[in-house]
Amino acid sequence: MPYQLIDLSETIFPNSESEPWPAKITYLDHRTGAQEMREKFGVIPKDLVYSQGLGWSYEFIEAMTHTGTHLDAPWHFHPISEGKIAKTVDEIPLEWCFSNGVVLDMRHKNPGEYITIEDLNLSLEKINYEIKPLDIVLIMTGADKRMGTKEYFLQPGMSREATLWLIGKGVKVMGIDAYTWDRPFSEMSKDYSQKKDGSFIWPAHFAGIEKEYCHIEKLANLDKIPRPYGFKVSVFPIKIHKASAGWVRAVAIIENI
Repeated sequence: MPYQLIDLSETIFPNSESEPWPAKITYLDHRTGAQEMREKFGVIPKDLVYSQGLGWSYEFIEAMTHTGTHLDAPWHFHPISEGKIAKTVDEIPLEWCFSNGVVLDMRHKNPGEYITIEDLNLSLEKINYEIKPLDIVLIMTGADKRMGTKEYFLQPGMSREATLWLIGKGVKVMGIDAYTWDRPFSEMSKDYSQKKDGSFIWPAHFAGIEKEYCHIEKLANLDKIPRPYGFKVSVFPIKIHKASAGWVRAVAIIENI
């Protein structure tokens, strides 16, 4: 093939320890499906000739739209973005969701630390790259390697200033291989309780009130992308009516040189 595909998405597992609101999945197997088919079509088991008496299988899933790898729409941050009604996930332009990708390595940052404008600039200098409009910027923290454990929440997070800086470069979609775009809830809560300063609460998310943007949370495998830029990223979200987020099967598309 002329290109390589790299899966950047997490699998949605039932009752995952790395989800505060874990998904619940009910699995219906082929034997149950056969009973349903017999009731629906009025057949007997031997008439299901192609399947040797087995039927369909399917699942019921109960999960929030922010479970697993997902794209947060501006509506998640606030009802207003840039002075207009904020976009819901079904209103996100497709052009934002397929573009050139850039990986910025932040694995040196400690849990609870802010990822700053200086951090972004240093990473860009190391790879000799300048952000371009509609680039999809992927922040690599390495937290995805702890997915499925309570340690997954030990991550750095983007600062408000760094988020606005990326938006100012023309970026509309950015993402992180961690639970949240901001610092962990525990760190924000601790800072607020000590200083009683509300600016510590969700600053990077709330940047979307001032400037319109989307971000992807719970990405994976950014370390498997063989170069920091010079590849495409596809992050189309599921269309859910008037929703604040949509699940994404994120994929890096690497052209073979």
